[in-house]
Amino acid sequence: MAANLDKLNRRALSKEVRRRELIDATIKCIARKGLGNTTLADVASEAGLSQGIVNLHFQSKDNLLAETLRSIADEYHEQFMETLDDSGPDPAMQLLALMEMDLKPSICDRKKLAVWFAFLGEVKAVPTYRKICSQRNQDYDRIMLELATAVIQNGGYEDINPRSVADVLSSLTDGMWLSCLMNPGSFDRQQALDTIRHYLQAVFPDRYNQGW
Repeated sequence: MAANLDKLNRRALSKEVRRRELIDATIKCIARKGLGNTTLADVASEAGLSQGIVNLHFQSKDNLLAETLRSIADEYHEQFMETLDDSGPDPAMQLLALMEMDLKPSICDRKKLAVWFAFLGEVKAVPTYRKICSQRNQDYDRIMLELATAVIQNGGYEDINPRSVADVLSSLTDGMWLSCLMNPGSFDRQQALDTIRHYLQAVFPDRYNQGW
């Protein structure tokens, strides 16, 4: 019985590893060729596998693309929640930590950004993509709004609208991601971090008054 369970576990692990390899290959292909021009043959070649293996694990290009998008969204969500948990109880520091996370190389990565923006361009036409992206955006917006609201309440900033703060921070992230994708030669990660910090300091001077 133990031997059979061990064999099943090895098969499950092998299957997961193979799926991960194919998703990573898909990310590279989409970043290089775009969604429409990426084929199962491209993915198989990138992964160094046969197209039959791709079909075995995903059955179709649509399934492979959906799983690739879901993988990127899940990875972001995991890092987002880990950052939130690790940044302490202060909403101001949590908000700053989440914004800084968006500019880490593991998140602000040109291949991943190219894929994310490619899928965003298709959300109106593909309900599956829209559902995955909407869920990620809803979770992000809810938490950012909650943190902005807490910072405002804790600091007594009665004249500041938390929705506006959350929207500006979201727009800053999107703009910096786009700059990283489109202008990698001139994109300055440290300058982007400073822009975020200076905005928070300007809006909440009593909460972000320490040196960076």
